[in-house]
Amino acid sequence: MTENPAPPSALTIAGSDSGGAAGLQADLRTFLTCGVHGLVAVTAVTVQNTLGVHDRTDIPPHIVAGQIEAVSTDMGVGAAKTGMLASAEIIHAVAAACDRAEIGRDARVPFVVDPVAASMHGKPLFDDAGLAAVRDELLPRATVLTPNLDEVRLLTGLTVTDREGMRAAAVTLHRLGPKYVLVKSGHLRSDPECVDLLFDGSSFVELPGRRYETPHTHGAGDTMASALTAGLAKGMSVVEAARYGKWFVSHAVEHAYPMGAKIGPVSAFWRLAPEER
Repeated sequence: MTENPAPPSALTIAGSDSGGAAGLQADLRTFLTCGVHGLVAVTAVTVQNTLGVHDRTDIPPHIVAGQIEAVSTDMGVGAAKTGMLASAEIIHAVAAACDRAEIGRDARVPFVVDPVAASMHGKPLFDDAGLAAVRDELLPRATVLTPNLDEVRLLTGLTVTDREGMRAAAVTLHRLGPKYVLVKSGHLRSDPECVDLLFDGSSFVELPGRRYETPHTHGAGDTMASALTAGLAKGMSVVEAARYGKWFVSHAVEHAYPMGAKIGPVSAFWRLAPEER
């Protein structure tokens, strides 16, 4: 029997969502449907459903770092992303482990930092020490930073109300060290379109998309960042991968479905054949 070639691989460093809509579950689902083998470093286990996050337990920092080391030294990582990192101590451990694994802004393996600093309801998930660690340790290591507008506000103090505000936010965030900043516009409800903005320090690229009238958007940010990461793992440039992530999440929101009492998930099923959905 001829041995099959290994597919590209991508690592998610993120928390578990018991509702299966966001977190590492959304990342792995997206990696699979994008044709990438998913690797995992679990940072926290949450107790959550469509109504919100009710409780959580954080994984010890040395275990988080150990997971990164285990997969990177044996299986190899084509690209990596973060999700919820839970605490300053975990961020310190992740930053050091990524340095050892050559994951980062100017390293061999591209690093997508999705700064999950706020819940889907806009509630901060970090204390001041955690936010400082995100700014000081993650942002300078990021190949691409992918904040939503709540996370922009928490990281910079800027409240974005229009597209010009998104440009100002991208410039401010870029000064903190990431190679690229991708500001997501899903929370900009006053805009009839959903135009995300990619900035490399000198020029802007707009990523246009339709705004769908649905309340079911849980996991959209994770899905876009993980599709972007999958694109990088497959050898795309950052601009190509950002466009790929936007294309993927736009379809995922279009096919979102209700589940539970409140906010349902975006869907990865749109990539399946109709009879398999």
